[in-house]
Amino acid sequence: MKIGEFEITKRVGLGTNRLTKAPANVELIREAVAAGVQMIDTAHLYAGGQSEETIGAALHPLPDTCIVATKGGFGGAGRGRPEVLRAEIEESLRRLRTDVIHLYYLHRVDPETPIETSLGVIKEHVDRGTIRHVGVSEVRVEQIERARKVLPIVAVQNHYNLSERKYDDVIDYCEREGIVFVPFFPLRGERSPAMARLGRRHRATSRQVMLAWLLKRSPVVLPIPGTLSLEHLKENLAAGRIDLDEEEFASLV
Repeated sequence: MKIGEFEITKRVGLGTNRLTKAPANVELIREAVAAGVQMIDTAHLYAGGQSEETIGAALHPLPDTCIVATKGGFGGAGRGRPEVLRAEIEESLRRLRTDVIHLYYLHRVDPETPIETSLGVIKEHVDRGTIRHVGVSEVRVEQIERARKVLPIVAVQNHYNLSERKYDDVIDYCEREGIVFVPFFPLRGERSPAMARLGRRHRATSRQVMLAWLLKRSPVVLPIPGTLSLEHLKENLAAGRIDLDEEEFASLV
């Protein structure tokens, strides 16, 4: 799996929506990268900006071995306006202590602003060299296609897990087009007898089975489970070593 020039060999990242700026969390981010995490996901709004600040404090200067992805334009009507996005991008650059954001998502499509207008602002930063790659979040196939007419889209981040599968067509589209699909809330789902059986068979936790199912769903899937625990983070990474066969995968569908 590649995102631009980044080669991703560990397809489980780290979500940071609860990350506050505390010494223990700064150390967690450093230890996550040392453990092999290659995708750290944040957003302008996470923890009131503390998530980005923590990542910036931990990783300055941002390493080229790990993609730090952030997002802007969340909050309803008007949040995708050019002046709003410009201000959020500049603030994210300051918080992350970087001159270049590896991957920047339009966090939501603004119902009052055409997606082309919002992405045009992001393209300004791509052209300027302050954003390297671009993604979109919570989008349909038709919206991805509109976005790709403005600039290349390398990643799509949508709500998807064992219990929430309304974006199956988006995953299939991303697989055909070579776009990385990043499911958020990947660990939500009912614990079933089949999951318990697979857990015993693979000596894995329910969380690991859920992640293994997502990784089996498509080779372009890169889940970003959130955690503030190094132990849980390493457990999540270990799910990448679980190889479900077709029968096992189908038993959870």
